Amino acid sequence: MGHRVAVVGCTGIAGQQLVASLQRHPWFELTGLAASERSAGKTYGEALRDPGTGALRWWLPEDPAPELLEQVVQDAADLDPQAFSCIFTAVESDVARELEPRYARTTPVISTASAFRMAPDVPILVPGVNMEHASLLRVQQARRGWRGFITPIPNCTVTGLVMTLKPVAEAFGLRRVVVTSLQGVSGAGRSPGVIALDIIDNVVPFIPREEEKVEAESKKILGRLDGDTVREAALRLSATCTRVPVLEGHTEAVFVETERGATPEAAARVFREFGRDFVGLGLPSAPGRLLVVVGDPFRPQPRLDRDNEGGMATTVGRIRTDGVFEGGLKYVLVTHNTKMGAGKGAVLVAEYLASRGFIG
Repeated sequence: MGHRVAVVGCTGIAGQQLVASLQRHPWFELTGLAASERSAGKTYGEALRDPGTGALRWWLPEDPAPELLEQVVQDAADLDPQAFSCIFTAVESDVARELEPRYARTTPVISTASAFRMAPDVPILVPGVNMEHASLLRVQQARRGWRGFITPIPNCTVTGLVMTLKPVAEAFGLRRVVVTSLQGVSGAGRSPGVIALDIIDNVVPFIPREEEKVEAESKKILGRLDGDTVREAALRLSATCTRVPVLEGHTEAVFVETERGATPEAAARVFREFGRDFVGLGLPSAPGRLLVVVGDPFRPQPRLDRDNEGGMATTVGRIRTDGVFEGGLKYVLVTHNTKMGAGKGAVLVAEYLASRGFIG
């Protein structure tokens, strides 16, 4: 399709994930790299290099394409959004509040930031879960007078959770959900609280603002599109979010009270069947399955299961009856927080929107 795209915040970890997902993409041509004034005017390779040691501060296993290392980084504040079909942003929320509406006046913006997730006319799109919410983008454009739009991906802990809750909600109905997450350190980037002396031999029992995001975003994503807004799902959801010494992959223990009794066997069946229509669209970054069900009681594990379907599937196991909730189920999931939950998931959302004419 030949869409010219840009990554804003390209030197950070989330930006690098986007660059890695886009650098050899069959539909999107990565022609713009932008970051803060500190990096502007340098080549991407120079911007990534530590000025003291000369080390390349590239944190991913996939090497950056040599031609991208020679590309000059622009100042995000001066980026011309009209030069691109789509802009991917990977910046802090305070920066996103300033830059993203400026870009969206003319150009679609796919964001990893939380700044606009809860705005009434902004959908939080999760592949295969709530793509019908994309029609809200037309409402956003009309209401704000934009030719573009803003659509963020959710908090990375939310992605795997709603992917498993959606088929349960459709088949059995949902009343209450309790989830405890054990989150990989890559989800924190290089933030305080996850340095080696804090996380090794330890579990950090608090991630600032994480639990509130999981609860609010999940109910919005699972909600019903009603005209020009989303009515959040009428379920009670409680989250406890922790950080554990795992590099990649978020593990979540989920307890669900359903409206109609569900056996573990029936739940496993709806998990296996979920997302076939979305996968059948044949989008370049889509996995062969959105959910992988494992029967081994010692699975899923992040080291063994985070890379299922190239890191784009959520793996579910230990599906069993819960004795506390009426009609209760409990299960464990593992999702790759920096692939489906971040850069590559954002690219998959953009692929869907391009296939539906939202990105031209």
